[in-house]
Amino acid sequence: MKIVAKIGSSSLTTAAGDIDHAAVAKLCAEVAELRRDGHHVVVVTSAAISAGLGPLGYTPDNRPKEAGLLRAAAAVGQIALMATYKGHLASNGLTAGQVLLAPTDLWHRNRYLKSRGTLEALLAQGVVPVINENDAVADDEIRFGDNDRLAALVAHLIDADCLVLLTDTAGVFTSDPRQDANASLIEEIVEIDPLLEAAAGGPGSTSGRGGMASKLAAAKIAAWSGVETTIAQSDRPKVLREAVEGVAGVGTVFRPRTQRLPARKLWIAFALPPAGRVVVDDGARKALEEDRRSLLSAGVVEALGSFRAEEAVELVDQAGEVFAKGLVRWSSQDIAAHAGRRICDLPDELADEVVHRDDLVILP
Repeated sequence: MKIVAKIGSSSLTTAAGDIDHAAVAKLCAEVAELRRDGHHVVVVTSAAISAGLGPLGYTPDNRPKEAGLLRAAAAVGQIALMATYKGHLASNGLTAGQVLLAPTDLWHRNRYLKSRGTLEALLAQGVVPVINENDAVADDEIRFGDNDRLAALVAHLIDADCLVLLTDTAGVFTSDPRQDANASLIEEIVEIDPLLEAAAGGPGSTSGRGGMASKLAAAKIAAWSGVETTIAQSDRPKVLREAVEGVAGVGTVFRPRTQRLPARKLWIAFALPPAGRVVVDDGARKALEEDRRSLLSAGVVEALGSFRAEEAVELVDQAGEVFAKGLVRWSSQDIAAHAGRRICDLPDELADEVVHRDDLVILP
């Protein structure tokens, strides 16, 4: 079984912002236990920035806001963080392999395949890949946003069986347990609906970028990949094993969809950032959703934003609801000039389809 275990900054650092060695040691011991049973485990870790703040003279209470300083903290903290993982994995007889990923590693097909090949080679050699976003050189406009989403994309990348999101809460509750003493744990979620997403709270601490909303988004990505996801409390004894074995009450379990997206369409849906939007009329939306047709120019109303051909765009109806995503074959300038026209009225150099059905994903 292939398992992706993601652990957040709040679970890996002390109140002072230092690396919590006991927490890393616990995680590494549980990874080693699963490895001895023949499972392959990939760790997605946060806390590089948090670990680098102290050496630069900052604390969690006076965390800098300047992007350059945060990138510098990531560069310093990454060394300490990986050294900690290396030491604790080695004490359990395992070798750690650092992998730093940027969004472009998953957006460009060639780099996507190479990233997958690297992880598969590490796992085949018995190495435990320890992955983090490459925060030291991250572009403020182009980033994963949080490691929950990164973990879900990694789970898809390696065709994982199980994704475990370890955090400082026991899972998803009926309401925010920080504000409602009567909140109860939801042990199983079959479908993530808008009401559940709206009820998700923000980050539970100042050290992380995520929160329950980002974990729900990650669970949705994983579900479309056919990967079961568990959100569980990181300090729970044997939490990884219990999540993998499906022990009742270990946390909140999200069941995968029975029909998973093909790899290419999942990549389009969740790994590529939208460069803009294409507004379509009601007839086009019906043809796309119900008949699985390609998007033709006759059904296009307008383009929102500036984009080139072959970039990813969201498709929205005239009420502004996003219902699909795809790789567009026309630029925004082409759409502005030719939206609403029939194929026979188009210039020869333009593709017949604005978005071909093979490059189109209908979103839930």
